[in-house]
Amino acid sequence: MSSLSTIQDFLAQKRIAVVGVSHNPKDFSRLLLRTLRQRGYDAVAVNPQLSSADDAPCYHALAEITPPVDTVLLMTKPEVAEKVVHECAELHISRVWMHRAGGDGAVSPQAVEFCHDHGIAVIPGECPYMFLKGESWFHRLHGFVRKITGTYPA
Repeated sequence: MSSLSTIQDFLAQKRIAVVGVSHNPKDFSRLLLRTLRQRGYDAVAVNPQLSSADDAPCYHALAEITPPVDTVLLMTKPEVAEKVVHECAELHISRVWMHRAGGDGAVSPQAVEFCHDHGIAVIPGECPYMFLKGESWFHRLHGFVRKITGTYPA
């Protein structure tokens, strides 16, 4: 389970690379990208198969982003997350959030272990919506249920 302080530290950063942004404008990853931008984050899209997302550049790799980011939100498959965390270590990116709403999401036990071994603060799972202030009732309800069941990050 993630610590609440790690989550708060991640969300306190204003420049975030969102890796795995979909080509589909209605995909959850694109909705989250837009939400972050609407909330004042400098959210940068990353997908090796796209050149733009929502009228903004989409980078093919983390190394292409200028100025560089220190925070990465993974919206990928677990096997892709394993590759991306190695790139994060090479680029001295110190914060990684592996998104999970259902199933495994982007969480890979090997990628989590790699982050721990390389000094990268990692959030293995969780949905950022649950921790953004002022979100819809659904996300607040999800957080409330997690609190009463003892699964909300402490």
